[in-house]
Amino acid sequence: MEIIHLSAECYPVAKAGGLGDVVGALPKYQCLAGHHAKVVMPMYRTRFLYEHEWDVDFKGHGRMGGRHFEYTVIREKTNVLGFDLYLVDINGLLDREKIYGYDDDTERFLAFQLAVADWMNHWEHRPEVVHCHDHHTALFPFLLQHCYAFRQLAGIPTVLTIHNAQYQGIMSWDKISYFPGWDQWKWGLLDWNKHINPLASGVRCANRVTTVSDSYLQELRYSANGLENLFEYEKGKCVGILNGIDTEVWDAMTDPNLVKPYQLREVAEGKQANKEALCEQFGIRDPENPLFVFIGRLVGEKAADILPDAIMSMLYTHTGKLSVLVLGSGEPHVEWQLEAMNERFTGVYHAVIGYHEKLAHQLYAGADFLLMPSRVEPCGLNQMYAMRYGTIPLVRSTGGLQDTVTDIGDPEGFGIRFQHATVGDLYHAMERALNLYSDKEQMEWIRKFMMQIDHSWESTVDEYMRVYQSIQ
Repeated sequence: MEIIHLSAECYPVAKAGGLGDVVGALPKYQCLAGHHAKVVMPMYRTRFLYEHEWDVDFKGHGRMGGRHFEYTVIREKTNVLGFDLYLVDINGLLDREKIYGYDDDTERFLAFQLAVADWMNHWEHRPEVVHCHDHHTALFPFLLQHCYAFRQLAGIPTVLTIHNAQYQGIMSWDKISYFPGWDQWKWGLLDWNKHINPLASGVRCANRVTTVSDSYLQELRYSANGLENLFEYEKGKCVGILNGIDTEVWDAMTDPNLVKPYQLREVAEGKQANKEALCEQFGIRDPENPLFVFIGRLVGEKAADILPDAIMSMLYTHTGKLSVLVLGSGEPHVEWQLEAMNERFTGVYHAVIGYHEKLAHQLYAGADFLLMPSRVEPCGLNQMYAMRYGTIPLVRSTGGLQDTVTDIGDPEGFGIRFQHATVGDLYHAMERALNLYSDKEQMEWIRKFMMQIDHSWESTVDEYMRVYQSIQ
């Protein structure tokens, strides 16, 4: 089966979050299963672009309202990612260093979708399915079905995966001039609350809609940033499929980023060696203490705003009994609070503002506990990475976190769950972790148990293939 993935992100080409990880892994494992998966994304000016060789696959032109644009599609020569990778370049729109955050993001991602549709118009064959990811590509099903220029593509089945419904790409109706000629009787497929809503349009127009965990699918029916009624109405076409992780990239035994790679039988020794290296790097005094880490975006969705108070309370109340490292970036006031704590808690705490892939791997390997107090977590990958490295996740019971983490109070439990994204609940969870850490025998069992949980992509690929086959 030929599968075309359309996405704004794909690791390691360009990544801002979990979307990039998924699109960088799912196509690879689909190819390993014998299918022909391709990824098509914008040509950002990233290191990956300049470090690899490319062939020009196609040149074309399009129009977005009064703006005429030319586009170029290039293909990575060596199949280095395990699948065909195509980048679409549009001068003045897609030739940026960052993925998001520009005033013209609406125009950028619409132009990308228009260029891809025009390019596919010139193909001599049709793929079995086009798989769109999040709002950046969610208008594609509408374009194929209801824009006159692309009507010959209307029969191609489409799937939309929602990685995060909080972001919907909403635009005002004056942007409708950007669309090529379309069947105006179908305006209702674009409209939601008197605005054009790409995510809502994708849910309506795609043949199937998937979310990245079953619990998140259920949550969307009562918490979807205004689209709750839509998900209730369209529930018949929706299915939750839990993300996998790339077990070749995330493997404590072969990870080149670690000071000491380790396998199951030496997990305690391996983690301790990596912890000691982190403590030396960041001036943490006592590597025998439990090490808590946070890795991720410092934004409201991740409940990063509760981290400073919760961490300070723990460090004051349990002086000298724990250490904390934070890696992330996001809201400036949260960054400032966390960074300001470096001087106050020297020797037991350090925050690194930014994102460093190598350091993230080292933190998963060296930490004892991972903090994930998320308000919204459609699937969550960090907790799966942590488990793969024998690090115990402390998670709020939401979305994919409750689908993947069983509390230590339950049979065969291995994580710590709490109900509310509050300072009090996170503080209490960290206290439970301190008590757990003192039981070396249970810690050893939990670490080994977690590292053997199968969160690989192989089983997930089978679920996606069943979705694709249902719409052929």
